[in-house]
Amino acid sequence: MTFQDLNLLKNIQQALADEGYENPTPIQEQAIPIILEGTDLVGCAQTGTGKTAAFAIPILNALHHIVGSAKKVKYIRTLVITPTRELALQIGESFETYGKYTNIRQLTIFGGVNQVSQTDQLKKGVDILIATPGRLLDLHKQGFINLDHLHTLVLDEADQMLDMGFINDVKKIIKLTPDNRQTLLFSATMPIAIRELADTFLTKAKYVSVAPISSTAERVKQQLYYVDKGDKRKLLYHLIRNENLNNVLVFTRTKHGADNVVKALKKNGVEAGAIHGDKSQGARQRVLEQFKNKEIGVLVATDIAARGIDIESLPYVVNFDLPNIPETYVHRIGRTGRAGKEGLSISFCSKDELPYLKDIEKLIRLQLKVIDGHPYPYPDASEAKPDEQKKPDLRNKNKQANNSRKSEASKKNKKRWY
Repeated sequence: MTFQDLNLLKNIQQALADEGYENPTPIQEQAIPIILEGTDLVGCAQTGTGKTAAFAIPILNALHHIVGSAKKVKYIRTLVITPTRELALQIGESFETYGKYTNIRQLTIFGGVNQVSQTDQLKKGVDILIATPGRLLDLHKQGFINLDHLHTLVLDEADQMLDMGFINDVKKIIKLTPDNRQTLLFSATMPIAIRELADTFLTKAKYVSVAPISSTAERVKQQLYYVDKGDKRKLLYHLIRNENLNNVLVFTRTKHGADNVVKALKKNGVEAGAIHGDKSQGARQRVLEQFKNKEIGVLVATDIAARGIDIESLPYVVNFDLPNIPETYVHRIGRTGRAGKEGLSISFCSKDELPYLKDIEKLIRLQLKVIDGHPYPYPDASEAKPDEQKKPDLRNKNKQANNSRKSEASKKNKKRWY
């Protein structure tokens, strides 16, 4: 199938041709016809499957008939709710790209910045509004947002909004919209709470699903390094320097951990930057642009901050900390190996993370390839693999305890690297 087969307007097709798009992805092929016919939709699809275009293209196609002349009064006809600033900005860029040959006006709003420029744009009128939940409710309460003319409501990354505690805000927003709206819900996973949300607020919805969460990108090589927790930064630096890694996205579990990794890399001459919730929106955008422009070689991020990042041709993802939710691992490594290109995922596993590794391998139904022979393995790493764990030999218990104490004493005498 080609985009021409979907009977899209010529100016939409021209914008797609400008981007070099000829064939829709599986989620686009399934979702676009359903959305064009005005039916409610639940789409289960991961980041990187072309999900944004799957709803942006048919929405623009439908709105072009309604909007017509640029002089026509603007009302909010489409509202897209998404959990993070970064994702909101990228969705806005997609609408801008695919709708560049139309008179459709779109605006992206989010918190953490002064609202004046956003309210000024709202006063002029927009056709499409992309928003994070908190800022939308705030500006609606102030009287700047009227949703009475809404045709289409999009709830994007619904599971992430659930994880971030936005679900009650989302329910409030839905109640502000007309009952006869078209509702599109997209989520990478389908927990019970999201299914209940769909059942409550969608009408006769059709379900489409691609790339199940348990699957991992075929073009992504997945490697595993067993390493002592305190040696992770040394191993990361070793791999960057000795394996010539560049354009690397590194995931940490905490904001503090992200800052510490950046600090350690910079001390050793590696240009790096961090994005997380404690950074201002301006700082996050600057670091992201520096990374995209190859001004810095390493971007360190927490999962929430990185959820909306979409970087073309990203070659490397490093799981500095293994996630405690196995689905998150799939989200992370799905950021490389896109658009037919190969990618490499490198995961560090310390002893306390072995349960996480076991859950990840169970989910993806694959044992990660263990890389031996690096300078910082933890003792008896090979015996600690989740699939090879053995009952402890009580006869050697005292011997193991003595060895452990010696190992700890040895570590204390080593000069720390950070």
